[in-house]
Amino acid sequence: MNIYPANFDKNDWQYSRNYQRSLDLLKGSIDLHVHAGPHLISSPRSVNPVQAAIEARDAGMRGIAYMCVFNWSVGTAWIVNETVPDFCTYGGIILNTVLGGMNPRAVKTAVYYGSGARYVSFGAHSTKYQAGVEGRYVDGQWKRLVDLYPEFVEEEYNRCIEIPLDKPTKEFDEIMKIVADNPQIYLVSGHISNAEALKLCDYAQEYGIKKVLLSNAVTEHLSEKEIDYAISKGAKLEKCLAEHTHTGSIPKTHYYIEPQYRAYDEGQSGAPAGGVFASANQMKKFGVENFIIGTDFGVYTLPHPVEGFREWIACLMDCGWTDEEIRTVSTYNPAKMLDIDVRKPMPWEKTEESGEVK
Repeated sequence: MNIYPANFDKNDWQYSRNYQRSLDLLKGSIDLHVHAGPHLISSPRSVNPVQAAIEARDAGMRGIAYMCVFNWSVGTAWIVNETVPDFCTYGGIILNTVLGGMNPRAVKTAVYYGSGARYVSFGAHSTKYQAGVEGRYVDGQWKRLVDLYPEFVEEEYNRCIEIPLDKPTKEFDEIMKIVADNPQIYLVSGHISNAEALKLCDYAQEYGIKKVLLSNAVTEHLSEKEIDYAISKGAKLEKCLAEHTHTGSIPKTHYYIEPQYRAYDEGQSGAPAGGVFASANQMKKFGVENFIIGTDFGVYTLPHPVEGFREWIACLMDCGWTDEEIRTVSTYNPAKMLDIDVRKPMPWEKTEESGEVK
């Protein structure tokens, strides 16, 4: 039985809380931040890469990008694309300490490895800023890992990377030139400081890099003035649902093999202020054309990434967003990062005119 009136408008706030609408908006979307393993045995993933791709394909999504803090996900993407028909996944490289940090040779190799890197990220946990703020509670007091463990400083912190604020180092210069020479690649800030992120926007403009994504770990801490500046430089800003879930207030970071280094994710001593509603309002305030949503899901304490992306979409529905606004952050903007023309069918999709695979 149809419970809606004849003049039903699915964007009307009275009727927007519709499960089917969230499923419909999931079709064609792209999640650029999926963690689908493998990972440390102390932090199991909820899905493996093949499962993540099949679930995304069956939900009608256009693609997903794997983020891996321990390996080149470009190799994972190649294997999945050889295995899962009628779908395309993407990978890249995150310059963490396990890959040598600020390592031009690793970046150059990733460009030609597997299906070819589609992003280069300046570190996740392996940045001086990130490793410097991660911590845990000891006897009720918040303590940073760098203050608790001298061996952490020697083995991890001293090997972490940072964006040069004065002038490019030789290694940084080489990496930026590689990205500039390969326009199929988009540049990801990684977990760096606000000052580093804004400087990276400057560098990207100087090197002629057109596609820059400021990671959620950066976006959540930028001031309004800093957001304006990043947008003026042409950067897109990432908003991930994982930042605002129940896991934000518990120590879920398992980047390090040593159990004593278990920390609160992104250095947070508690749940982020504001939550989903504040993030939605911020995107609207600064223009949805400047933002990309992702899940950052894959950790076993959260739903599978596809369900996470649907939940993100449903949350935006509840915030009163229109279909076009939701598709801008979930489909159009991430497609631009991957050079996908959403107006054209993928090779395995059928055209309406002929019914034949194009």
